[in-house]
Amino acid sequence: MRVHLDDAMRQAVEASEQARGRTSPNPPVGAVVLDVAGTIVGVGATQPPGGPHAEVMALREAGERAFGGTMVVTLEPCDHHGRTPPCSKAVIDAGIAQVHYAVDDPMAMASGGARTLRRAGLVVTTWHDPSAVTRGPLRAWLHRQRTGRPHITYKYAASLDGRCAAEDGSSQWISGSASRARDRLERSRIDAIIVGTGTVLADDPWLTARHPDGSLAEHQPARVVVGARELPPESRVLDDAAPTILVRSRDVREVIDALGDRTDVVLEGGPHLAGAFFQAGLIDRITAYVAPVILGGGTPAVVDAGVGNIAGAHRFECESVGMLGEDVLISLVPR
Repeated sequence: MRVHLDDAMRQAVEASEQARGRTSPNPPVGAVVLDVAGTIVGVGATQPPGGPHAEVMALREAGERAFGGTMVVTLEPCDHHGRTPPCSKAVIDAGIAQVHYAVDDPMAMASGGARTLRRAGLVVTTWHDPSAVTRGPLRAWLHRQRTGRPHITYKYAASLDGRCAAEDGSSQWISGSASRARDRLERSRIDAIIVGTGTVLADDPWLTARHPDGSLAEHQPARVVVGARELPPESRVLDDAAPTILVRSRDVREVIDALGDRTDVVLEGGPHLAGAFFQAGLIDRITAYVAPVILGGGTPAVVDAGVGNIAGAHRFECESVGMLGEDVLISLVPR
């Protein structure tokens, strides 16, 4: 059945999303191959470092049916020989006739694939609306290419009056089961989670990615615990379910350095640590789970963000709003 190119790009984005968290420092790319009749014959995603890129995976699945066909891919095919050969050559050798890609490769050493493909006689176009890619699976990787540092998302669950814990410190559970299920899935697609020692001492979280049945997901983000306070040796974050990095400092720059080449990072708190990241201008996105409850007191989501008056407020614009069970999920980015 002939597939519209928009549908093929949606499948490429979904393949890219499935690879997220497993490819750093490489980008999580998705690719789809259509045969001459417009039928999808291959879908691929970037493999872990050292493994094949998305284009090669899709071409392998397509086999000889790729000849004369079309490739739809979320990132410009690379044009350099690193740990793997250039994808541009693989595309040419497979006999692909057209390539449609969403985003130019911003890396000087890898870019140029589109030019090489055109010189080989292929029809090459850039996508009319790359937002599903730039705001989706490639968001964090593109951010690192622009800024040289990880992409930091501040994620929190709060009441309608902005409290993430009650007066007695209890916080389980402000958000509902649908929000928690999404959060567990998202952890399986990121590189690291940052929390303060206060959060670990108060809640003793595992900070692991888990399947709906409670079993551990294949990919686990690194757990980064920030602060000088000692943790009890029985703390769950010190188990062997996932790597743990202890940063004995509140200096956010030291936290960034400790992340290494990890790119897609979620900050989960507590509120003072979040405030330090806001002060440093290091919050690149907010995902807020807002529950339909009022606490009337307790711990706010952010403390001491460096705002002295309304003119100095950290302002964000809304990317999306949706329902998760009874909760509202809001995604925001800096203005």
